[in-house]
Amino acid sequence: MKRAGFDISAMSKKDKKARKHVSRSIRGEGLRAQVFDGVDDPAFKEFIHNSLSSGGVRIGENKALMNSALNRCVNVISECIAYLPIRLLTDTDEKEVLKDDPLHRLIKRKPNDWQTAYEFKRQMQVHLLEYGNAYARVIRSGRRVVSLVPMHPTQVAVEQLDDWSLRYTYTGTNGKQTQMGADEVFHLRDYSEDGIKGISRVKLAREALGIAFSAEKATRRTFAHGVMASGAVEVPKALTDESFIRLQESLSAANGGVENAGGVILLEDGAKAAKWSSTAVDAQLLENRAHQIEEVARFFGVPRPLLMLDDTSWGSGINELGIFFIKFGLNPWLTLWEQALERVLLSDDDGKIFKFNIGALLHGSLKDQAEYFSRALGAGGTQPWMTQNEVRRTCDLPCSKDKDADSLKNPMTLKKMDRKRQTDELD
Repeated sequence: MKRAGFDISAMSKKDKKARKHVSRSIRGEGLRAQVFDGVDDPAFKEFIHNSLSSGGVRIGENKALMNSALNRCVNVISECIAYLPIRLLTDTDEKEVLKDDPLHRLIKRKPNDWQTAYEFKRQMQVHLLEYGNAYARVIRSGRRVVSLVPMHPTQVAVEQLDDWSLRYTYTGTNGKQTQMGADEVFHLRDYSEDGIKGISRVKLAREALGIAFSAEKATRRTFAHGVMASGAVEVPKALTDESFIRLQESLSAANGGVENAGGVILLEDGAKAAKWSSTAVDAQLLENRAHQIEEVARFFGVPRPLLMLDDTSWGSGINELGIFFIKFGLNPWLTLWEQALERVLLSDDDGKIFKFNIGALLHGSLKDQAEYFSRALGAGGTQPWMTQNEVRRTCDLPCSKDKDADSLKNPMTLKKMDRKRQTDELD
């Protein structure tokens, strides 16, 4: 049987009868049709069982994005990576940026005819976070790479052949299949047990997501069917129908609406007003929802403040938090990108490397930047580690034509040398 979905002619009557049910299961959440070798395919059984939490909630990639915590995690990571520029450098001590190399322009400017570099990186990272894999076909003209075309993970199958090489099969929306070797596919994979396909974090987090969706469902039911009154009026004896209607109308007219907030209730016949406080059940529901935000975030390594949780004041410590997130949350992804690009686009003899410029995320306040660059240039007697032009390029300023702008010598030392040289010339 071909791997282009289900071949109806080759199916048994029993399988044909189950066909409609299977199709609805696959397309139930608006997903692309995933490729399976019939209903006995282990991948199909995994798809059916692994998308269910133990509470019976079906968690697909599209539905998972409806969870605010997971959506925020995916957005933060994918947008940060999309924001960072990738550069092609020489693999030497100089680390020269190869601006005129076609690969540099491809990955930094225009990976294909319809996407910007930002859009391409964001789409690939979203696929990686949702499905555990992200694929892009490498289009070459001769030996030159001219385009990187994203492929949806549900339309790509990868298998290891007898010679240990990998073969990728892409199934288009028209059912046409295209087979590619590992050198034709830019493949980003999340952590993997077999080293061939990555594991979806959505599947790993399905229990936490199932509880989160159940908590949201309980909240919706409370708002839809629960009693939402803030208090009650207690009377010593039963009211007549006329008195009950008059009391109800007077309460609504005199105290209903925003404009009457804080008003005084006029009661009669010994009636008493009592305010209802939130119950332990309400508090527990809120606590559970907050806990599930953290549970989901742990699968993606995103700190609490980046999830818009403001229960803790970070103050000046937010800068350290940003560095923490870059170090432990983003750096593993950046390394994955760099090495995957080098695997498929470069050879060992090229002497080139891909490198993200994380400095774009490390810009602090103007005061902090001024202090940092002063020390980088050698202020305070420290050994300089940046030149004037490197600082200017970091700040997106044009390079200086000064003859010492590319020197690592301390600027103060250079000024002293200039004054001494001028004095010697006068003498």
